[in-house]
Amino acid sequence: MNAMLETPELPAVFDGVKLAAVAAVLYVIVRCLNLKSPTAPPDLYFQDSGLSRFLLKSCPLLTKEYIPPLIWGKSGHIQTALYGKMGRVRSPHPYGHRKFITMSDGATSTFDLFEPLAEHCVGDDITMVICPGIANHSEKQYIRTFVDYAQKNGYRCAVLNHLGALPNIELTSPRMFTYGCTWEFGAMVNYIKKTYPLTQLVVVGFSLGGNIVCKYLGETQANQEKVLCCVSVCQGYSALRAQETFMQWDQCRRFYNFLMADNMKKIILSHRQALFGDHVKKPRSLEDTDLSRLYTATSLMQIDDNVMRKFHGYNSLKEYYEEESCMRYLHRIYVPLMLVNAADDPLVHESLLTIPKSLSEKRENVMFVLPLHGGHLGFFEGSVLFPEPLTWMDKLVVEYANAICQWERNKLQCSDTEQVEADLE
Repeated sequence: MNAMLETPELPAVFDGVKLAAVAAVLYVIVRCLNLKSPTAPPDLYFQDSGLSRFLLKSCPLLTKEYIPPLIWGKSGHIQTALYGKMGRVRSPHPYGHRKFITMSDGATSTFDLFEPLAEHCVGDDITMVICPGIANHSEKQYIRTFVDYAQKNGYRCAVLNHLGALPNIELTSPRMFTYGCTWEFGAMVNYIKKTYPLTQLVVVGFSLGGNIVCKYLGETQANQEKVLCCVSVCQGYSALRAQETFMQWDQCRRFYNFLMADNMKKIILSHRQALFGDHVKKPRSLEDTDLSRLYTATSLMQIDDNVMRKFHGYNSLKEYYEEESCMRYLHRIYVPLMLVNAADDPLVHESLLTIPKSLSEKRENVMFVLPLHGGHLGFFEGSVLFPEPLTWMDKLVVEYANAICQWERNKLQCSDTEQVEADLE
């Protein structure tokens, strides 16, 4: 009887299994959250020059550690997901005026204009012209947060609303925004130059917007007039090279590709009457568009090939990506240019980062900034769990712009002093 009541050995074995399961779960959590990754200052790629030395002295964020939230901030996926789903926390609501511009093809472009809320650090009239990411506009939380911060630092802000992105603005021509079309951004910049003839410009682009602003500046030298500097954040530089990586499951890029394609389909189909309706006078390239292929598309490349390239009459997807990418225009930019990417951005494959690295090795006006963490347009900061309203990205862009404004002011003062000395002689 006593033998039957003896405790079997199974529970001890079972406890071992539970311990192993807990250890395995902890291991997965540590790996997924990348908790063992160190915090460090961003990697910087630049040529030694007077400008770069001034920037390193004037922009502390370039040489300080970027410290993301402890629990989840070292995961590029979580940073990206939070940006995509939430945008920002406690996002402000800056007050602006919406402007409408009729384009030559009948399209109605819109942008929102926000006046500065303080005097600029150098006392000048400076306008930030901002191009948001894919299918984004001035009402997105990350844009609102950045604009509010820039206003409080003395900047007027003009934010482009991508053609077709605002749900309450109807298309007035059979065309919407594309990967590299600069027409609407150029129209906004020209409006600012004409309305504020004394203002100087700081050009800012996020993700797809980074491609557009760099391409715009490189298209003609005239586009760089009155431009103090340009900042591009989290762009991929070459759509042709990126398309292959977007079909890979590495870093879940194929899944992100599917999500972005699904969002693009919804936007295109919400404008189906303006784009494909029988009453619409469509360009010949759009006449053979097969909407059934759009419904079944699972990648951005399929949508680009079936619809987007046809807005501008490209004969092939390869031609569209080659012509619309900023890669072939970057070497024509002569104003100070800061390119920012995160090493853990799941959307931008590391092979694409050789483009800004190579450019920064050849051009004195270019600085490439590569923090370890930040994801795609995340760059959240915070202590343990909850992020701060302002991100590292917001602070860096404004800090860099302030430094460039001060650099230009110093150059002007030196020039004036030299002129006075020459006159005295």
